[in-house]
Amino acid sequence: MKTFNNTVLKTIMSPSEQQRLNADEEIIKELCVSNGVSYEKVSQEGCGVVELEMFFSGLPRMVGLFLFPRLSKLTIVGQTISLIQGLECCPVLNELWVVECRLNEISGLQKCLQLQRLFLYDNNIQHITNLELLVNLEVLWLNKNQISDIEGLSLLVNLKELNLADNVIKKLGHSLDQNISLQNLNLSGNKISSLKELTHLTRLSQLRHLSLKGPTSSPNPVCLLYNYYIHILYHMPHLESLDTYDVSTKQLKDNADSTVLKKIMYYTMRVRSAQRQFDDLKTKIRQQWRDQIQLPEKRIWMLTHMVKNLECELSGIQDVGRKSEEPGGLTSDILLHKLDALRDRLKIWEQHLKELEACYQREVALAYDRKEMMVQLLLLQLETVGNIRFEEGNTGEPWFTPCYDLLLSRFCALDYKPHHITGMKINRIVRIHNRALRLRFQEKLDSLVSVESSAFSQDHKHNMEYLFHVPDPEHSCGRDEILHILENGFKTADACEALGRNRAVPLSNSLSVCDRLQMTFLQRTSECNHADPLPFRNGQLIISKVFLGRSTAVKEGVPIHCDLYPKVHSVYLSFDLKQQTELTAPDCDCRQRQKLWYIFDHELVLPEYLVDFEYITQDTSKLPSPPDSSPVNTSIAVEPSVPRPELDLDEKALKMDPILKPHPKMLSIDEKSILAVAKANVLSQITVLNLHGNSLNKLCEISRLTALQRLTLSFNNFTRLDDISHMPNLEYLDVSFNRIATLEGLRGLGRLKELDLRWNQLTRVKDDMNVLRKHTPALLRLDTRHNPWNRYECVHMVILGRLKTLTHLDGTVVMEEEAAATVQMGAQSRISQASLVAHSRTDTERPRSLSLLSSAHLLTQISLSPWKHSLELEPGWASKITALNLDGQQLTRLGNLDQLVNLRWASFDNNELSYIEGLEHWPLLEELSLNCNSICRFEVQCTLNRLTRLSINSNQLQCLDGDVLDRLPNLQFLSVENNIISSLHGFQRSRALIELYIGNNEISTSREIFYLKALSSLIILDLHGNPLVKLENYRIYMVFHLPSLRALDGVAVEMCESETAKMYEGRLTADMVAEKLGHCNYRDLSELSMESSSVRFVDLTPADLFRNLRSINLEHNNLTSCGSLIFLPNIKVLFLNHNHIESILPRQKLQSHMSTKQVLHHKVTSSGYGLRNSRFNREKAPSDNLEPLMPTLQVLHLGYNGITSLMNLQLRRLTNLRALVLQGNDISQVEGLEGLQRLRELVLDRNRIKFLKENSFCGQLVLVDLHLAENRICELNHLQPLAGLRRLFLDMNKIQDISELEKLEVLPSLVELSVVGNPVSRRSLHRQAVVLHLSRLQVLDGITITFEERTRAELLSNEAQGSTSSSVSDVTLPGLAPLIIRPAPSRRTSLNTGILTFFSDQQEDMHDTFRFRKQRAGVSLLRGLQSDVSFRQIRGPFSLYTTALQPIRQRVFSTYPNIDSENRFRYHSGPRPPPPL
Repeated sequence: MKTFNNTVLKTIMSPSEQQRLNADEEIIKELCVSNGVSYEKVSQEGCGVVELEMFFSGLPRMVGLFLFPRLSKLTIVGQTISLIQGLECCPVLNELWVVECRLNEISGLQKCLQLQRLFLYDNNIQHITNLELLVNLEVLWLNKNQISDIEGLSLLVNLKELNLADNVIKKLGHSLDQNISLQNLNLSGNKISSLKELTHLTRLSQLRHLSLKGPTSSPNPVCLLYNYYIHILYHMPHLESLDTYDVSTKQLKDNADSTVLKKIMYYTMRVRSAQRQFDDLKTKIRQQWRDQIQLPEKRIWMLTHMVKNLECELSGIQDVGRKSEEPGGLTSDILLHKLDALRDRLKIWEQHLKELEACYQREVALAYDRKEMMVQLLLLQLETVGNIRFEEGNTGEPWFTPCYDLLLSRFCALDYKPHHITGMKINRIVRIHNRALRLRFQEKLDSLVSVESSAFSQDHKHNMEYLFHVPDPEHSCGRDEILHILENGFKTADACEALGRNRAVPLSNSLSVCDRLQMTFLQRTSECNHADPLPFRNGQLIISKVFLGRSTAVKEGVPIHCDLYPKVHSVYLSFDLKQQTELTAPDCDCRQRQKLWYIFDHELVLPEYLVDFEYITQDTSKLPSPPDSSPVNTSIAVEPSVPRPELDLDEKALKMDPILKPHPKMLSIDEKSILAVAKANVLSQITVLNLHGNSLNKLCEISRLTALQRLTLSFNNFTRLDDISHMPNLEYLDVSFNRIATLEGLRGLGRLKELDLRWNQLTRVKDDMNVLRKHTPALLRLDTRHNPWNRYECVHMVILGRLKTLTHLDGTVVMEEEAAATVQMGAQSRISQASLVAHSRTDTERPRSLSLLSSAHLLTQISLSPWKHSLELEPGWASKITALNLDGQQLTRLGNLDQLVNLRWASFDNNELSYIEGLEHWPLLEELSLNCNSICRFEVQCTLNRLTRLSINSNQLQCLDGDVLDRLPNLQFLSVENNIISSLHGFQRSRALIELYIGNNEISTSREIFYLKALSSLIILDLHGNPLVKLENYRIYMVFHLPSLRALDGVAVEMCESETAKMYEGRLTADMVAEKLGHCNYRDLSELSMESSSVRFVDLTPADLFRNLRSINLEHNNLTSCGSLIFLPNIKVLFLNHNHIESILPRQKLQSHMSTKQVLHHKVTSSGYGLRNSRFNREKAPSDNLEPLMPTLQVLHLGYNGITSLMNLQLRRLTNLRALVLQGNDISQVEGLEGLQRLRELVLDRNRIKFLKENSFCGQLVLVDLHLAENRICELNHLQPLAGLRRLFLDMNKIQDISELEKLEVLPSLVELSVVGNPVSRRSLHRQAVVLHLSRLQVLDGITITFEERTRAELLSNEAQGSTSSSVSDVTLPGLAPLIIRPAPSRRTSLNTGILTFFSDQQEDMHDTFRFRKQRAGVSLLRGLQSDVSFRQIRGPFSLYTTALQPIRQRVFSTYPNIDSENRFRYHSGPRPPPPL
């Protein structure tokens, strides 16, 4: 039947059709053979075939598929098919393979609605089309085609796998947003070069497998960028494999998150630094403006004052209705003539003031634009994860000077002669590092060189040029185009043509040529709005590296199109002499070199530098010089000058007739003076009162003027208007040119229609307008100009919003449009259902985006509102809101938000909030932004455990209570910049804090930093703009006390700074004292103990803070000098035992520049630094030449300091010292004490003293106690100066002969002596000899000398002289007990055995060579055990020598701690020694 039908068809077909039919039959036969189907029975068996395959058979087209209506899988590989057809009869087709063929388009699939898997790779498909109906498609392979754009897939919501590898795709955009089921995406081998393009894939929440660099495909250019993997893993944490690598481990995701978090923190800091620089620059510009307007304001004040005087005089003349006919008399005409002249001068000065204001606003706007550009560059660096980087230029960079010189060489002043431009100033040069563009440029250049001739290839470097480009403002926004060029390069030829430009990139080697379009456009715009006379004064240009290749001149009449200039890479337009205009001098040859280039291929243009420049006019002409590395300092460029003739005209107008006589100024006013001024008899008759030009600040009687209608109080000294109240008839009030700071107190003015508030000190527009709204309901005219309003930009709208009756504001009529806009703004100031719908989102997760925006801002930008109309809202809709952005809504309170129980991210910036309420309704809140409001106190009534970010910048906060921060336990980011916070108290409770921004506040003392020491996680701190940052070594100080910091005030903390910060280790400062004490009430401090605190240097400055300090204990530290202790004015007792004191004064440092502290030390004349280094000077320099130190110091402890020389200590300068303790050192000579003439007690125990020099005690005439125990003294010479010495302790020395003790006869006042442990003490008669020779001695070796003992000694001496043969030991006298040496009683029973043993064994040699050998490290074993114990037992068990002097309110240690000062000798039976004289 089939054969018969074919035969019939052939009879009616043309030959070509017959040939085609025959070919189709052959194809069907081959198809049947390939799949095991009988061709003859295909019509019967074809219905049962579900799968067909056809491989590499040269199949030209798809035919015969109607024979297989139940076909579910069709595979065609390696055929010559160019079109998909014949599938209309295969409605159940599930899988289709048409691969390695010649398909040019996707078609013929409209009926295959059951298709789930489609493979069309390795074809010639250029566009993705005709897939909209395949809604069941799950797998789509279109790899190895020529697809450039992803399109036509938006309806494939079930698509799970998409393979677009090896195409020419450059951008992703939002093309895959609707494919929410996509799990596997292969984009390898394409042309994607931007990391920002990959962020579009974040919307594919089901994506698990992504490939951009497959093993069988070339990588995308984006894969060669830095941080490629980090960027993808951060944005798509749900990925399981990337480029065939397993990335499912949590460690990889955490590393990516950590890296990105650090980058976000870093760029947050950089952006804030840019904002800070702008604020500083704005302040500087404002200060310059304030300086410039002083003269106009002074002139306006003077002229207005005179006008008011004349108006007052004129009103007086008009009131009495008289005209003086006398010669020289005042007339209205004369006064009016002078008034007109003065008012004309006033208009001129007011216009001049407006010009200065406009100039100031232009400069601020320019600085703002530059700041915004810098912020955008920083954000671009963040978004590209550092693959685009911008390097600020300075003279230290090797590339900077060549670039600077290139710019100057391409500038010709004659080109700008009509504009009076004489030069250019380069404000900033930024080098551009765009890795993607550089790779693209190099790849393109390499491909061109490889295919060109060898001569061209070898000479290609000579075709490189640096050319300029300035965006055309008529076709695009300059800043946006610059940012686009910096990120993506120049536009393609097609894009340029779409904008109405030539199909090429325009560049020039001349600044005037590339800037002419912008100059023309801005000049035309400026003429329309009468703005700046030189609107193009400031500009930006891009310097690009360009490969010119083969170039030719532009042909006249031939459009600039690459097709019209074959084999040419660029064309140029020359400005030769024939094209010169009158703008250029004929003798200038710049035009011969100036060219306008057009580059056909945008990939051959690489932007490398961004330049901010400024044209210099004749009045501001300066020689150009390279800028330094600091940020550009903008100054007011156009300064309207004030020529001298203008001032002369003022004087002429002021001196015009009549010259009014000055009237006396009233300082106060009473009823009599009011009646005199008003020329009335009773107060109730006064309707007009002019008190202009006085010195009034009070109006006590004014409320009695019940009929008063007009009141003038200009040019007085009012600061408030409390007295002007309850005046029911007052209609006009002029209080201009006063000092009014607030309108509070003004009340009861129901008929007031006109109010003049110019030139006052009003700042709080909201509060003041509320007063007027309440108490002046009929007000029609209001003038508030020249007041220092806060938030000046919104003053006009605030006034109109609150005073709806106004018809004139600031001298202009209130238009209906303004009033309507104000009413609309007022309606928006309340949180309504409509505003919630418009500004809220319901996203459950914060977008993973490299953005510095808050979550609320970010979500409202990138997400669509879930509610299309407020009428469609379902019950409980508000509980679904997670993000709310109500910035700039003029809100005064947060109401109607209690239902937002799931709110997580909220922003209320730029409103008028004064307090915060309702936070307890948002338990899930994570981020809160309250910038630019009027909040004075931030309070939280409940604990917000999830709040991690809080921003309250630009408010009126004075502090943040610790209780509030306690309720924010997980706060990590806190920003409170631009407030009035003066203390960091309470911040220590926010222990989770990582970033703290508190710049531009009022923190002034360094001790505030101690509140931050508890914040161990704090790594970023910004204190810029606080008085604290002006302190010396502020930065090093901060780094030392906060070692966890990684960035401070917008600058990274360097390793060298951390090393330098070690200079503060062990530095005792006022802040350290405050930290220890918990307060800073230094003036109440009388005692200070800092034992074992590792103190190395004392820096208690200013010393006046510690004027009440009397006693300081710094034992067991690492001091080498007294430091600033020498400046304490009232210090009396100083404990410095166990340190390393070398000198009272700090060691001199050899350096050319002295620090503040060194200058302070050098204020002490003749500090003696040089004397310490010279033995000759030590001996020769008299003490009188040195200024005394520490005049109030009475007690000084320097024990155990390793001191070797007393001369180096400079103790002679402590002239008022009463007690000096130096035990436990290595002193070998007693010297340098000549200045201590008031010294009463000296302790030199445990040293290395062997002998005393002649001048050892030359100045100690009043010395009472001298301790020389445990030394090496064997001779007791040169003690004659110690005439007042009463107690001498020589224990544990090497005195052997009694004759040495007899030398003590030169001490007439000596009453106590101890020589225990000396060789001489082991002889039985040493005590007898000492008692005999020292007649005034009362205590020897700790035992009182009794009368009986002294009598026995005298008798024994007499017998010895009479009979030398008698033994001394056998002599006894009647009535006298034998002499027995007994140990002194002791309170410590544990030591009794040792001391008794010592005295019982008197034959033992206590000073043998072994036990008293020289040791540097410490005392000998004897000193440490037996001798020391016995000696301490006699002297008392106290190891620390202290003085008996007892200054008032100080800790006092007795020399004998176990013995009361009044009962010091109570253990002995002898009489107590008399007190010292």
